[in-house]
This record gives sequence, C-alpha cells and structure tokens, in this order.
Amino acid sequence: MRSSYSGIVRRVFPAVAAALLVAAGPASASPEGPDIGPAGTALIHGDLASTDSTPHPGPGPHGHLAASSVPGGACSATFIAADGLPLALCTGFVGPTPPEVAVPTVKLFDPVSAAPLASLQLPKGGLLGGVYGYLDGSDRVVVADGTGAIDKVAHRRDSTGRWELFVDERIEIGDRIPPGDAVTGVAPDYQGRIWFATTGGVIGTVDAAGRIGATRLPADEELTNGLSLRREGASVLTTRALYEMRAGHDGVPSVVWRQAYDAGTVRKPGQLGPGSGTTPTYFGPGGDAWVAIVDDAPRPQLIVYRSADGSVVCRTPAFGTSGPGTENSPMAWGNSLIVPSTYGFGYPPAATSGPSDPPQAAFTGGMTRIDVGADGCHRVWETDDRMASLPRLSRADGLIYGLSYGPLPVGGGIQQVGPVYFAAVDFGTGERRAHRQVGVAPLDEPLQLTGTIGPDRSYWQATVGRMLRVTP
Repeated sequence: MRSSYSGIVRRVFPAVAAALLVAAGPASASPEGPDIGPAGTALIHGDLASTDSTPHPGPGPHGHLAASSVPGGACSATFIAADGLPLALCTGFVGPTPPEVAVPTVKLFDPVSAAPLASLQLPKGGLLGGVYGYLDGSDRVVVADGTGAIDKVAHRRDSTGRWELFVDERIEIGDRIPPGDAVTGVAPDYQGRIWFATTGGVIGTVDAAGRIGATRLPADEELTNGLSLRREGASVLTTRALYEMRAGHDGVPSVVWRQAYDAGTVRKPGQLGPGSGTTPTYFGPGGDAWVAIVDDAPRPQLIVYRSADGSVVCRTPAFGTSGPGTENSPMAWGNSLIVPSTYGFGYPPAATSGPSDPPQAAFTGGMTRIDVGADGCHRVWETDDRMASLPRLSRADGLIYGLSYGPLPVGGGIQQVGPVYFAAVDFGTGERRAHRQVGVAPLDEPLQLTGTIGPDRSYWQATVGRMLRVTP
C-alpha cells in the first residue's frame, strides 16, 4: 500500500484537522531472526513479507463493537505488544507542544476500554516516516521522525503508576537524507540491521553499532510504499519500477534486479497519484519465492515475479468486475492473493497529487482472489464488497476482516456519508460472513487505514475520528 499512509499523513490529515477545527561499516553477526515483536501484530502489513495476514483468529461472523475512543487523531498503524497493550502511530489533529496541526504521535491504549493511556509527540518534519514503522522485540515502536532520526519508543509506568511513553533509543541518519527528503518507512532484516527508505529514493541500512550504508535510486523515481523483507534481501517499489535489493557486508544496498512496470501518466480516482499503490508482497513456495504487485495500467495488471531473478511467473488483469485500480497491497496465503479495489474511493482533494482522470468516479469497490500455479494466474472469485479499510486476512479462521460501506448508492457516490460496517469475507468462497454497523461516516471514515487482530481475537481499527475495538 502506498501510503494511503504516507500520502495521507502528508496531505490528508492537515486537511481533516482543519475541517474538524472549523466544525469543531560491516554488518553485525546474524541473529536467529529479525528484532521484531509478536507475530501478526508488529507490522502494518502483518509481517515482513507484507502478506497483510495474521496467525490469530478474528472476531468471527458475530463480531460487534465492544469499545471505542476518540484519540484526537487518525492512527495509520496499530501494534499489540507482548504485554497485550495496543500502541499506534497516529497523526494528531492538534499538538500541544507547540500547538499545530498534523502532529506525529505515538499513542498507548487500554486493551479493554480502548481509552488512550499515554501519548508522545514526535518531531515534525515534511512527512511522518513512521507510517511504516514497526514494533521490535522489546515492545518498542520503531519509527522515523521528522528530523532524520529513527526513534525507538518504549512504554512504562512512572513513579505514580501512570503509563508513559519515552524515546528509549535514537539513531541519527539525517546526514544520509538530502534536504527536502523524508523517510517513508523502516523495517528490520534477518542480519540485525534496520532498513530505511525515503520518498526521494534513498535506500539504506543501519546496523546494531549505528553504522550506515546507503544508496540512491534514479532521481526521477519516488518511493511512497513500504519495504518488504525476506532473508535474502528486500523488495522496493518506486513510482516506475520494482527492485529486488540486497545489502553487502558494508550495509550498502545494491540492486539485484529491476523490472519497470506500466506506471500510468495520470492519477486515477481512488488513487493518491500515478504509479502503483501497492507495497510488494512476497509469497508462494518457501513463503517468498514470488513477489507480487499491481501496476497502474488503464486496466491494471497483477504481476507475479520470481524473487530470485525478476522473471515473470504470470500476469493477469487484477480485476474483472471491480473498479480498475487499487491503493491497497495484495493479501497472501500460500499461493493465493486477495486484491481489493479502491477505484473511485473519495480521498479528500488535499490527499492527492492533483486532478484525476476522469475527475471523479463512483467507488464501486470489489475484491478478488487470484491463485498462482505452474499454469499461470487464475481468478477464483470476485465480490462487490466496498472495503473502505485495508483488510486483514486471518490464517486461523479463514476470514478477511475490514471496515466497509453498504451497497453503492443510486447514482454512484464519491465520498461516503452514512453507515460504516464491520465486515468479514470467506477466503475460500468470497461469501460475506459478517456485515454489522459499527460507525457512521464522516466521523468513522476508514480512509483505507489498516486494522490489527490481537491474540484475544479483538480487531482494532482506526478511523478518522475514533479507535474501534471489535470482539466476538
């Protein structure tokens, strides 16, 4: 997913806030695995392969809203620490120190009531890179702030017993970031390093000793999606091409292969800008033999490449009956991919890179499953579900969870105003298994943000105005 995080943080949240205010060296020795938090709850896209899946069962067909809160901002990512406490990367509508809008903030929530327990404002820059942060093995939120540093934010009780958030460690990488550029995301690898990527195309790593290695991709390519990691390297998608990269002993990433894709020349309605909106997804044999993206052709194509050499496994139209475009990344399970359509989704104009062509379109929605095999790509099912959040696939109960709108209004509809539903769709058949109202837009506009499923089956989902907790 291209930021329906980075673009939103950079452009949407200031507009939403204003509207609300008016209305109201050598690498270290290889560890056993990445320094990462609990499985399924430590990354925006579920895991380092960006499968947008989880090992935890969700609320199931009878899920209902059990708790909610108004955190004072919209949260682009929610993690659940090993101690059971949810933490989120949010953009506060108003920051107290000093007073300003669109303030990058880490928030801690009560695991039952969803009430905010603590908040930490981070330095503001051109972009909150933390939209693609993660939770490390010490329950710290690892996030790039606006000053060109990677912060590790921990939580604890203070001397009075109240919860607090604090920066436990800070890694300076600002000297590797050109003026006007900003970090879009960070992710840990299997060699104990932290990878980082900037909007301007700087790709780098920092090891446990603080040694940095960095390289820059071609100047006419930007990076607005997250990083996906596997044991052998990283997948990086720019506005023009997909890269497989690998870091050497000095930590400097190099290109293993590059594949250009049809990036389009105009912004489609329901996308933030030209180019693919998908974070690359590793999947297939061995868990990472293939990597998938959706391009930005007039009729977008799902393209599956071999991770080792970039050769094409198969390609097929991403959608049959759904809208022709997406800002959301494919979910993956085994050899299967699930792709939601966002074509026509009504992002606020301030979120986008300019006018779209056509100027507007109905948000038809839709979601499809495509299986990949030796004989190519094959569509298994396609639904008309109007998913308004980036869904999360449970490998434990076989359901795809998210927030959705109701049926397309007569005459179409650009920006939804009305009921918002908790939805669950069967992975095997595409059958809708849950559709229960949990909110009302625009307060609960899901804005294509992503949710998280905890070990207790709670589904946590942020909207523009609230944090929701849905339980069985």
